[in-house]
Amino acid sequence: MNPGVLRFLTTEAGSAVFLLAATLVALAWANSPWSAAYEALWSTPAGLSLGGAEFELDLHHWVNDAAMAVFFLVVGLEIHREVTSGELRDKRTVAVPALGALGGMAVPALLYLAFTAGTEAAHGWGIVMSTDTAFLLGILALFGPACPDRLRLFLLTLAIVDDIGAITVMAVFYTDAIDMRALAAAVVVLVGILALRWLHVWRLAPYLVAGVLLWCAVLAAGVHPTLAGVLLGLLIPVRPSAREHVDVVARYADHLAAETTADREHLTELAARAAVPAGERLQRTLHPWSAYVVVPLFALANAGIQLDAEALRTAVTSPVTVGVVVALVVGDAVGIFGASALAIRLGLGELPGRVRYGHLLGGAMLAGIGFTIALFITELAFDDDALREQAKIGVLAGSLLAAVLGTVVLRQLGQRLPLCSPESEEPPPLPPTPWHNA
Repeated sequence: MNPGVLRFLTTEAGSAVFLLAATLVALAWANSPWSAAYEALWSTPAGLSLGGAEFELDLHHWVNDAAMAVFFLVVGLEIHREVTSGELRDKRTVAVPALGALGGMAVPALLYLAFTAGTEAAHGWGIVMSTDTAFLLGILALFGPACPDRLRLFLLTLAIVDDIGAITVMAVFYTDAIDMRALAAAVVVLVGILALRWLHVWRLAPYLVAGVLLWCAVLAAGVHPTLAGVLLGLLIPVRPSAREHVDVVARYADHLAAETTADREHLTELAARAAVPAGERLQRTLHPWSAYVVVPLFALANAGIQLDAEALRTAVTSPVTVGVVVALVVGDAVGIFGASALAIRLGLGELPGRVRYGHLLGGAMLAGIGFTIALFITELAFDDDALREQAKIGVLAGSLLAAVLGTVVLRQLGQRLPLCSPESEEPPPLPPTPWHNA
């Protein structure tokens, strides 16, 4: 596997432990005698003031609007890298996971609407369209070598395409009134970022300053500010550097070896940084923070649902909760497996690497774990606290059920069904006789 992809998979899988721990802490805290302290903590205002100017959000919005922008920046960087030099370059390689992702978005959304059509709850159809990459890869890590690497790459690519769809849905369907002047300011900042890229600026500081300005402009425009992270990730250069930029590093290193001065050390360090794309350097720095701090913090701030008897009774009969559960468990399994299998059968792409239909089915069911972005869209979709709580219960229940069923199917059927792309797995035929009989 590509070292960058392997590092991404490892970090996301490790994040699942912290994400699960934060979720359990949030649930325990919200259902303890200290539940009032949980609500009070995330309602605490915090901000900056300078003279008469003041900017203030409560802690819940600092996490959801600011910290999660880092998460979406990492998502944007990974999408950009995969499109530029990764799995998303090859049309035949990306065809199966891309069509699977489309099925995994469309079928769950339609199932959810079947339960909620004609009600206020129908606005939450976007909740069930996303897969939680960290939990998904974390469970696959438990299988070790029993899970083919190509299945991990397939599901990672599917999750990336899935994220593109979820981000588009957020931008188009979950944005309120827009301030055109602030939106124009955001466009100006985007043009500035493009200019930095055109000028081949390799230092990270100018991009990060522009990213902060973009976040402020997008927030003022009324669009969810996390989209600023995605846009920045898609625009920061990730394409490998030209050969001459790489070769010059060795010359600076030779000068440093000849005379170890602070100036030559500094110049060698700058040359090495200039030889590595800014996006790759930024992702290497931010991804651990996103995986091990931002996402668990988001879970701690948003997964604190009161699960008393009354809430559970309401959830069992709520079309929102039932719709979310059915969409995540059934919709993803049917949509992803059906669309992927159809793409393979029609010859639109292939799924090599000893991946069997049992692996594909189990992976499709595990993709029903829609946690982080599902909870995120829940916050955007509903202003009504009751609908929001019912949707969150559905996300938790559906994700847990998808994880259990997907694990069972992957373990029991993984090696028993036929190969998805047998023609790419079989050895070449032996030469004709008499050599064959020798």
